[in-house]
Amino acid sequence: MIAIIDYDAGNLKSVEKAFISLGQEILVTRDSSEIIEAEKIVLPGVGSFGDAMNNLDHLGLIDTIKTVVHKGIPFLGICLGLHLLFEKSEEAPDVEGLSLLEGEILKIPAQKGLKIPHMGWNSLDVKQGSKLFHGMEKSPYVYFVHSYYLKAADENIVSASTEYSTHIHASVEKDNLFACQFHPEKSSTVGLKILSNFADL
Repeated sequence: MIAIIDYDAGNLKSVEKAFISLGQEILVTRDSSEIIEAEKIVLPGVGSFGDAMNNLDHLGLIDTIKTVVHKGIPFLGICLGLHLLFEKSEEAPDVEGLSLLEGEILKIPAQKGLKIPHMGWNSLDVKQGSKLFHGMEKSPYVYFVHSYYLKAADENIVSASTEYSTHIHASVEKDNLFACQFHPEKSSTVGLKILSNFADL
């Protein structure tokens, strides 16, 4: 059973449908006891860093997430879900993130000819040995929608990166923690393979 955390941050249905298409049993929930009992957990999300952390706090899910991560349960953050795993974001400077990984979320710098938010397909530079990208081509294309990006403190956890106005840490892996800035559920067969690799961990 894969639990998808519902904390009013959108984008749940497309993630749920993608996993169901892979034959996975899915539970969309905000119940801490159900999340803690799940075999794997997904934190999707679109929207504001500050609002999302407030929602998690209001629903009593911050300690739940930290508990399951420390238990070693495979955990996947998607887009905003990646941001929340880190310490802070320029989008909400006074709001502390989950701080499960070290790094910060920065605004994509303006550059002539490039639109922000970054919306579209970009190729990834994938690190050899990545579990999420196992069995895939070297430079897969995935779909992004974001105005802020990750700068991880430890480059060793970065499993894939891309370039859009700046160098973007597009995916990270550390122990049982996995996260993608892009949307695998909107990234066609490449994205389904990433979700399948996570489900098979």
